[in-house]
Amino acid sequence: MMDFSAIDLARFQFAFTVSFHIIFPSFTIGLASYLMVLEGLWLATRREVYLQLFKYWLKIFAVAFGMGVVSGIVMTYQFGTNWSVFSDKTGPVIGPLMGYEVLSAFFLEAGFLGIMLFGLNRVGPRLHFMATAMVAFGTALSGFWILSANSWMQTPVGYSINEAGQFIPENWFEIVFNPSFPYRFVHMMLAAYLTTAFVVGAVGAWHLLKERGNEGAKVMLSMAMWMAAIVTPVQIMAGDMHGLNTLEHQPAKIAAMEGHFEGENGAPLILFGIPDMEAAETHYRIEVPKLGSLILTHSLDGRVPGLKDFPREDWPNASIVFFSFRVMVGIGFLMLGIGVWSLYLRWRGTLAETPLFHRAVLLMGPTGFIAVLAGWITTEVGRQPYTVYGLLRTSDSISPVDAPAVATSLLVFIVVYFIVFGIGTGYILKAMGHRPGGDAQGPQRGEPTRAAGVTPAPAYADEPKPAE
Repeated sequence: MMDFSAIDLARFQFAFTVSFHIIFPSFTIGLASYLMVLEGLWLATRREVYLQLFKYWLKIFAVAFGMGVVSGIVMTYQFGTNWSVFSDKTGPVIGPLMGYEVLSAFFLEAGFLGIMLFGLNRVGPRLHFMATAMVAFGTALSGFWILSANSWMQTPVGYSINEAGQFIPENWFEIVFNPSFPYRFVHMMLAAYLTTAFVVGAVGAWHLLKERGNEGAKVMLSMAMWMAAIVTPVQIMAGDMHGLNTLEHQPAKIAAMEGHFEGENGAPLILFGIPDMEAAETHYRIEVPKLGSLILTHSLDGRVPGLKDFPREDWPNASIVFFSFRVMVGIGFLMLGIGVWSLYLRWRGTLAETPLFHRAVLLMGPTGFIAVLAGWITTEVGRQPYTVYGLLRTSDSISPVDAPAVATSLLVFIVVYFIVFGIGTGYILKAMGHRPGGDAQGPQRGEPTRAAGVTPAPAYADEPKPAE
């Protein structure tokens, strides 16, 4: 490890921690909304199965949310230790954006999370539902600010540069709603919902394989498959629009994603190949003529850029970007296939009675996480060699630190992460293995629960047990 430079190790350390971190928000953003829908359906219909599922997933949400917060805090530590030059140069822009996230999203989540987790039998049902909705809104709002900051680093606008080389905000509206932000935010939110849907669907499928008549498992599978069938096509369209935006603002990234070293009109779509950065060529190409231009420019003769259109020192790593992009897209089409299959089974009335389908959904359970990681790698590696695209190189963003110091902190992170997050993930998997349903008991209508901190005596005698 000591043969690596400080910047190599710092990049690996950030990639390692961000890979852990992104898994949890992509799950909790979708899960918070799922909890809100479950509680809303319970309030509207009073079907106990919705309350059972709410309580079932609430415990899992609490653990995943906690791990997401902790893993995010660790990343900010690295801005000061390994990337202090980046922090100094971009601090006037990135700092306030992070501050807005804390002041809005974190405060919202912190204010209502306690009520959501422990207040089911202590406050009125409508107030509790409002708390759940606020937590769901807060998780999406947190994503808003994070995606805004990241998108600004990809497509920087609304700034000036002072004598010290710092990016000084000139127009906050342009900074927040920078050119790539809307596409990136929509793409990420839909990815979070699909990730959660396939986890919920896999858990439902697992319990249906063990117990065919489990009502909670049927509801989980059904709701998840509605999400897969409806949202996956929308996500593919959003991805297409995101690609057009990337072609406009980051053409070198598109060239790497497509495996094109030579720019050309009427470019083919390379389905598979092995990019060779040294030879500046993609070997063993399996391609469809003209399709690359049609997808990227919506014209059969449109021009798709190649990496040779740019200085070699500005090339991202084409091999990594090429394959990570195909992993993400491949999983997206598998999700679409599952969604279409579910519609066919639903039409035949056998959605909950087809073991082969349930096994397929079970296998698809973790694919949302893999797709999110692959997409994130495509985005971030494709941005290289810049931290602020076209303006601040990664090599100019590193702190004046030695490789042994970065290596030591990296080893500590690896050990601590696998212990802490391994235990948390193990608990989540164990909770998912428990049979859903059977112990639901929510607030009863017409009975006082608590007023001004004092529980009325008649209600106290019949007070339901606190939510577990």
